Amino acid sequence: MIAVPVIIDVALVVLALTLLPAAWRVATGPTEADRAIGADHAFFVFVAVVALLAVRIQRFEMLDVVVIGTLVGFLSAVFLARYISRSRR
Repeated sequence: MIAVPVIIDVALVVLALTLLPAAWRVATGPTEADRAIGADHAFFVFVAVVALLAVRIQRFEMLDVVVIGTLVGFLSAVFLARYISRSRR
C-alpha cells in the first residue's frame, strides 16, 4: 500500500500551501473579521495536519488531540464572532 503514504504526503503539502493565503489574510486583512477568519482557517489547517500525521505515522493516540483541538477551535470561532459583532455596535 505505497499509494496511501504518497496521498497523505500530497495532502500535507496542499494543506501547507493553503496556509499562505491564510497568513496573508491575517497580516493584511482590512477588518478584524478578515483576520479572525484567517486565523481560524490556519488553526483548522493545523488540526488537519495533526490528523494526517497521526494516520501517516500510525499514532492514533494523536487523534484525541485532534478532537480537543476541534472543540477549542469551534469555541474560539464562536467567541470571535460574538466579539466582532459586539464591537460593531
